[in-house]
Amino acid sequence: MRYEADLKYCPECRDEYRADIDRCASCQIILITGTAMMAGASDSQQARNSRRGALTAEDDLVTIHKGPLADLKKLEKPLQEENIGMIIVGDEGGCNKGCCPTNFFLQVRREDAPAAAALIQADYRKNTALADHDTSHCHAVFNQEASHATCPACGFEFATSTTTCPDCGLCFG
Repeated sequence: MRYEADLKYCPECRDEYRADIDRCASCQIILITGTAMMAGASDSQQARNSRRGALTAEDDLVTIHKGPLADLKKLEKPLQEENIGMIIVGDEGGCNKGCCPTNFFLQVRREDAPAAAALIQADYRKNTALADHDTSHCHAVFNQEASHATCPACGFEFATSTTTCPDCGLCFG
């Protein structure tokens, strides 16, 4: 994609805006200049070019994701586009062809793990529509012994005398 220095862009969805606009209408995040987008694209390309691609027998591999074979196979193309070598391995409990109930693990080089994990997280947020929601309260824990709680779904603060969020209706049983 080509970026114009005098325009602004959303770093998330890559939508283009006039220079006087500050926030993305879709993502609600602060826009950055075309110059900053070009620099980020250049950095991303350099990182992609510095990766070694296909795996070798000598590589130090780490498991970064576990799931059904079909889900892990969907990550193959995005990882290849980022020049991240990967392999899917099955546990010892099945035939490793995807038909037996078994666990599958996505493995990448140790040095590529942070980039691969970020790519998987972005893919998950996109496919679950979490990118469109405020997840800043998702780590909140309902503790009935505390006087107040924060709802992990909507962020509403309420007294723990009730086990249902008065704002969104989430039940804590």
